[in-house]
Amino acid sequence: ITLSIIMGTILTMSSYNWLMAWIGLELNMLAILPIISKPKTTRASEATIKYFLTQAIASAMMLLSSTTNAWQTGSWDILELKNKFSTTIMTLSLMMKMGAAPVHFWLPEVLQGTTLQTALLITTWQKLAPVTLMYMISNNIQPALLMSAGLLSMVVGGLGGINQTQLRKTMAYSSINNLGWTIMIMALSPNLAIMNITIYIIMTTPVFLMMKNTSMKTLQNLTTTWTTSTAMTLSIALLMLSTSGLPPFTGFMPKMLA
Repeated sequence: ITLSIIMGTILTMSSYNWLMAWIGLELNMLAILPIISKPKTTRASEATIKYFLTQAIASAMMLLSSTTNAWQTGSWDILELKNKFSTTIMTLSLMMKMGAAPVHFWLPEVLQGTTLQTALLITTWQKLAPVTLMYMISNNIQPALLMSAGLLSMVVGGLGGINQTQLRKTMAYSSINNLGWTIMIMALSPNLAIMNITIYIIMTTPVFLMMKNTSMKTLQNLTTTWTTSTAMTLSIALLMLSTSGLPPFTGFMPKMLA
């Protein structure tokens, strides 16, 4: 299963052809479903179904977009996505794959229904393939579409996270917020957007690992770990500040550059 997840992402990231990219994403999706449903609870099964349905819809939109483009231009090449309709549908489908607003509703639900380890996988590794595809077609996407989607994601991520007591949901909204930044920067400088998502992944991974280590589930747990593991609580606090993008932390760098 792990091999399939890695293979699927690498296949998508290294393909020139829309069909190969689609096959990579499908392989990736089918491989992660058993991982999400591994805890034998109704919550996990529900999360798996939600994940599967949204990703399947996004895949169908992707096929529709690339087929329409191939029909209009005669090329399956990823860089040849010239048709306006195709570009818009493709952007929406990639946003759905990543979990950016306005098609973000599955992300908090899925993360809440599964383990912290799987949540880490979904918020980091699973973003690589769609972000790479968006990077490849960024020249053809209308900047207004990227800007408005990015702004909406930032607003939804910021406001949605305030209202949560569950840490996994908070992390999900943090992910949506950071994706908003990535998508918005994509309109101005695609290379910077790649740097932004890389820094986000580097910052989120230790937060999830520490949460897993102390088996934190809610904000209540976070406040009570101070007595048992002071250094870890401090690290999480600093990482949270960094993820919010406050100077002088690393998370501020892509925002400053943008």
